[in-house]
Amino acid sequence: MNKLIIFIQGGGEKGYATDAKLVASLGTTLGETYEVHYPELSSDKTLPDFGWTEQIGREISGIKGKATLVGHSLGASMLLKCLSEKELPKKIVGIFLISTPFWSGDEDWVQGLKLQVDFADKLPRDVPTFFYHCRDDEEVPFAHLTHHRNNLPWATFREIPSGGHSLNNDLRIVARDIMSL
Repeated sequence: MNKLIIFIQGGGEKGYATDAKLVASLGTTLGETYEVHYPELSSDKTLPDFGWTEQIGREISGIKGKATLVGHSLGASMLLKCLSEKELPKKIVGIFLISTPFWSGDEDWVQGLKLQVDFADKLPRDVPTFFYHCRDDEEVPFAHLTHHRNNLPWATFREIPSGGHSLNNDLRIVARDIMSL
């Protein structure tokens, strides 16, 4: 049986199609002993979190056996939100978060995306958690990584000199960390 990876896409109108390149890179590097499941999330603009935490929760709850979770951008932040707010089965091998926004501000639209103040206390500390962020990310400022580091000091943080928001569509660094578990 292959090791399962669940990849949560980034946001935007073409987020699923755009992140397919990341999924392909990850799958190619990991090889045949891994299966990358890539569900397409839909956005319900009437819901404060676009309905993503519920959809992500269903994906995680549907795991048979164990799985590794990978998220990109909005998907990474919603994965953190889901893991810190929902009771989910303890089937997670590792959590890998790429270009993760740390939502803040008083605007109405951002309120449903923000993490709870005590979110870090609700995350499993026994599950290896990795963050990846490029210094030249043009969509999520590099400073967001510092917010995550301040809240989750037990996690591993990979600062990447260049590669933009999508690490040049090359997830070898993520794959190496996944294979190390």
